[in-house]
Amino acid sequence: MTTANSNYRDEFKSVIQKLIDSPDNQHEQLTNFIGNEFVESEKCMDSVNPATGKPWIKIPNGTAAEVDNAVAAAKVAFKTWKNTTVQQRSALLNKVANLVEEFNDEIAILESRDQGKPIGLAKVMDIPRCVQNFRDFANAALYSLSTSKILEQPTGKCVNYVKHDPVGVAGLISPWNLPLYLLSFKLAPALVAGNTVVCKPSEMTSVTAWVLMHVFKLVGFPAGVVNMVIGEGRSAGQRLVDHPDVHLISFTGSTLIGKKIQEDSAKMNKKVSLEMGGKNPGIVYSNYRKSDIATIARSSFLNQGEICLCTSRLFVQRPILEDFLTSYVEEAKKVCLKNFTVGDPSSQVQIGAMNSKVHFEKVKKYIDIAKSEGGTILCGGVKEISNGCEDGYFIAPTVIVGLPDSSQVMTDEIFGPVVCITPFDTAEEVIERANSTSYGLSATVWSANTDELLNTANELRAGTVWCNTWLARELSMPFGGCKQSGTGREGLHDSLHFYSDAKTVCVNLASKY
Repeated sequence: MTTANSNYRDEFKSVIQKLIDSPDNQHEQLTNFIGNEFVESEKCMDSVNPATGKPWIKIPNGTAAEVDNAVAAAKVAFKTWKNTTVQQRSALLNKVANLVEEFNDEIAILESRDQGKPIGLAKVMDIPRCVQNFRDFANAALYSLSTSKILEQPTGKCVNYVKHDPVGVAGLISPWNLPLYLLSFKLAPALVAGNTVVCKPSEMTSVTAWVLMHVFKLVGFPAGVVNMVIGEGRSAGQRLVDHPDVHLISFTGSTLIGKKIQEDSAKMNKKVSLEMGGKNPGIVYSNYRKSDIATIARSSFLNQGEICLCTSRLFVQRPILEDFLTSYVEEAKKVCLKNFTVGDPSSQVQIGAMNSKVHFEKVKKYIDIAKSEGGTILCGGVKEISNGCEDGYFIAPTVIVGLPDSSQVMTDEIFGPVVCITPFDTAEEVIERANSTSYGLSATVWSANTDELLNTANELRAGTVWCNTWLARELSMPFGGCKQSGTGREGLHDSLHFYSDAKTVCVNLASKY
């Protein structure tokens, strides 16, 4: 770990510590970040701690006018930022990574309090992945963007080279489930490619994004290169999408909103990348490795099931169904029954709170639908937590059997710790059933037979298929979905290409015409 420059380290520490020391300070108010200044918003609203169900800080409710100001600042800054070298931009991003890494544990506390996830998870996944995103994109760009590809024509008179131009002002809209992690996944490639940005984090999880804005200012990013407006999608987000000076939109969130963004952006022919919903299948063959049972369960329940890549439909080959259910439910109950594993995310727990009351009620509704449709709840459901979390939004890992593929619980994205398990007989059958959903984000296949793994993976309609593993991510690999799960791909190479326009320059080297 590299220690941050002491000139700004202490200032950043004070910013974080003030928030940590005020767990329920409704008088503390966040601001927008425009032109390297922290600007108070015309309107504000409460941000709720999901574990307590109570407001803990005030945040901006950004207006269209505030988005306009941010875009104007980004547009001016782009004139000079686009002319900086990749090496200069890379060096600044590495400084961002260094400062975030040094305060990993402190930022994790804020991420947990704002989102509901366990602190322990934020410490080992969310914040380290943010650091990795900045570092890896900073380094990859040195090779992907700064070196021209020179090709000589057969005649020998012309030389072609490719120049990767930044697009302009990028609008970045990020979700509430992995707030800092996914925001950095957009910011890093957009900035290192030479774009300026206006980002809109989810209004339900804006605190760590606001903290990150301090990092950009402290390490020396020029004014207007990075801007942020916190607010609701219908106001701040919509204006960002509609603004004529925003040339590119990157969105991660629900399919419903993503489709609307695509429609609105098409009117101005903007570049658009959409990472949307999923209803991810897991296929367990009869010869699966029983040692994988904990990983299979983890794929459904990590981060309260609030990861777009979580497994929500498990197809288990019929001969092993009963034995599998026994082992799987036992694994889920390790979390369900031990009081210290589901609860206050500021303590040593594995499962925290649902992100909001609205989302809690949505997940609870689907559990009720499963009961009304004749499904059997083997474990889980709403869980009450004491010691200050009585009004929090907690649902334990929930396992449901006995539902047909046509059930809403089997077709709709629930985005919570809820999994449906159903039997299958043949590979041909399960592939057809797994593909029957309108989504196509990810899938898992579990088998000791390599041919079975690869043949199934090759037939599944999904952006990522994990075989005997889950959530093993390599940033150089393309990431994204098909069908209603999104358009475009993200990753070291794909993102850098998305945030730039490849331009071919052809030079005639002949001395005479």
